[in-house]
Amino acid sequence: MASGTADISPQVTGLDGGCLNGGGMPIMEDQNVDALANSNHIPTGKPPRNLSVMRNCTSYALLTESVSDIGSMGLKSPASETAEFVFVFRSGSCSEKGPKQYMEDEYICVDNLHDHIAEIENLPSPGAFYGVFDGHNGVDAASFIKSNILKFIVEDSHFPSGVKKAVRSAFVKADHAFADASSVDKSSGTTALTALILGRTMLIANAGDCRAVLGKRGRAIELSKDHKPNCTSERLRIEKLGGVIYDGYLNGQLSVARALGDWHIKGSKGSKSPLSSEPELEEIVLTEEDEFLIMGCDGLWDVMSSQCAVTMVRKELMQHNDPERCSKALVKEALQRNTCDNLTVVVVCFSEDPPPKTEISKSHKRRSISAEGLDLLKGVLSTI
Repeated sequence: MASGTADISPQVTGLDGGCLNGGGMPIMEDQNVDALANSNHIPTGKPPRNLSVMRNCTSYALLTESVSDIGSMGLKSPASETAEFVFVFRSGSCSEKGPKQYMEDEYICVDNLHDHIAEIENLPSPGAFYGVFDGHNGVDAASFIKSNILKFIVEDSHFPSGVKKAVRSAFVKADHAFADASSVDKSSGTTALTALILGRTMLIANAGDCRAVLGKRGRAIELSKDHKPNCTSERLRIEKLGGVIYDGYLNGQLSVARALGDWHIKGSKGSKSPLSSEPELEEIVLTEEDEFLIMGCDGLWDVMSSQCAVTMVRKELMQHNDPERCSKALVKEALQRNTCDNLTVVVVCFSEDPPPKTEISKSHKRRSISAEGLDLLKGVLSTI
């Protein structure tokens, strides 16, 4: 870890060598997906800093929570739910450098947040934290943010009573801390996608083009927006701050509109930069229909739709109920589709059971035809 910032990063599964754009709108299924066999490790070259070429893990936590435990996030409170709801957080992950020379992605999986920040009072239960960080221009920024982002969240004065403010502030603080750190390449940068679960409320924070997709009874619900420079809202923000977009690249240099690091583009701290480190937030209250979450870097989403990924994961879970094998299946499929980037996927299940089979009920509505339609139909039939 880079010096200049105290390291109280949690001991988590899914770190070095260990072991989801409609703004929340459902996406219709675009294709059928065949079940994939469990993928084997793919021989590749050695990335820098002794990062393992292919990383995967599975972790597990079983927690039970009463509906009265979710008051601290300013959280939405589903009064109509049953008195007790059982969450089982089971996460599996896979990271592969793909066709690139080096692996620059990082990820973090904390299935039981209370094991790492037990000293926090009034912390809703259960709790979990996940993150995917897609680095560029080296791995320094991704490694630094992975190691420090959770620390900045839980140490913020707004946590846990004002989680949205804490997370938004933590992204900016982590970005500034990276600028101040020694022994790191400050021109390195990273996108950042995190999922913080407290009680029944899940808060997605995204800066960049990683994506979080919720699997809800087989439907894909996108919980983050890809921050590409050509996106209308991002383009307007960039141009307002004096930035330009050349062939889809911010200032002709970067293919994302939001990222942490990249201080050669941002300039001095405190100055307004077209490249923003502020995340967009999406908060949802989990229900029994919410089956799993997929978090992946753009190496996955460049070659696969959100609905395709959800369909694959749900089919895999119904066969073997293993989130790690699901993440490996997505990585393998993306490689077969000739992705051009590093690949990192985290799959988080919310139940210990596999998804149930979905049954499409037959419609019993009576159909009728108007008199005009009946006359038209008779006329057509009479000419045959």
